[in-house]
Amino acid sequence: MSPRTYLLALGAFAVGTSGYIVSGVLPQVSSQLHVSTATAGQLTTAFAIAYAIASPLLAGATGRWERRRLLVAALLVSTVGNALAAIAPNYELLLVSRVVSALGAAVFTPAATVVATVLNPPERRGRAVAMVFGGLTFALILGVPAGNLLGGRIGYEGVFGLVALVSLLAAISVFIGVPRVSAPPAVTLRERFAAAADRRVQMVLGMTVLGCLAAFSVFTYISPLLSRTADVHGTTISLLLLCYGVGGAVGNSVSGRITDRYGSRGPLTVVFIVFTAILATLPLTATTAVSAAVVMFVWGLFTWSVNPPIQNWLIELSPTNSGLLLSLNASAIYLGAGLSGVFGGLVISTVGVLALAPVAAIIAAGAVVLLLLASRSPKPQEEELALVSAE
Repeated sequence: MSPRTYLLALGAFAVGTSGYIVSGVLPQVSSQLHVSTATAGQLTTAFAIAYAIASPLLAGATGRWERRRLLVAALLVSTVGNALAAIAPNYELLLVSRVVSALGAAVFTPAATVVATVLNPPERRGRAVAMVFGGLTFALILGVPAGNLLGGRIGYEGVFGLVALVSLLAAISVFIGVPRVSAPPAVTLRERFAAAADRRVQMVLGMTVLGCLAAFSVFTYISPLLSRTADVHGTTISLLLLCYGVGGAVGNSVSGRITDRYGSRGPLTVVFIVFTAILATLPLTATTAVSAAVVMFVWGLFTWSVNPPIQNWLIELSPTNSGLLLSLNASAIYLGAGLSGVFGGLVISTVGVLALAPVAAIIAAGAVVLLLLASRSPKPQEEELALVSAE
């Protein structure tokens, strides 16, 4: 694998930390700006919505930009957004800063994924995608705990300042270490819409939305859930979250290698089926600290095994429009994540926290159905031949 891929992973770590860090500094934001915890939590929602809307729009607007220039610009926008958050004297400006940060992240992640596939041979494409998403995984493992640890000492301003510094260092590293990569061939607006209109693309994106909705609706409320099922609290829950993060890092890495060897569809089928089973049985299996640790590790492993085969599948469906499709997939990820808090809260308020994981499993089963339909759906060329034969 090209060592330059690690620089792209560093950039993904920077923008990923920018996205996840709010969860770690919610108490500081709430107390320092005198807003409720629920209101502070809307900073995450604002980031997710801005990301989801901006990613495909900015992919089209920057389609002719040289890729290294685009990556550096995206990281600098993220730097500005986090620097603005570091000096924000009120909630309103902090909210604006989250939107600015989201714009940088919305451009960087899909573009970095495409560049990683260009810098590596086709037989290592899955591992290259996994490496970029590995940066996001480590942002989850390190970013949230670090924000929680440092927030009480240096305030949310200091935490966002550190994220801005990491983003700036990533921009400099990418500028120095990543070669110039030409923009993909220009495609018309009609061709872009045609790629997105492919029903196989729509089903793959639907898998992403449903998978993220199922995963994040449970993960958002995992602390009260584990408190009920395993009677664990405080530091123990933090350690269990670490187990989830380590499992995610392992799953993301292994999934990339498996995708290179076996393709997307087979591994993805196994991953989604096991993922659904874990959610369906979680209240019955995570009943002690030890069993919860095992469940959290396995759950993280299969949750983060989804990204490499999904990304690879989209690239296969339309190589010339891969940047657009990956940006749409990034939007799908944040759409599912953005809806998860509302969905999870609704389930908890109506049927209780113990029902959350089994209900989420039903959503995950919907992703399995879409996977099976997408696998059986004919290619456009096959559809045309079928129509000609019918005539």
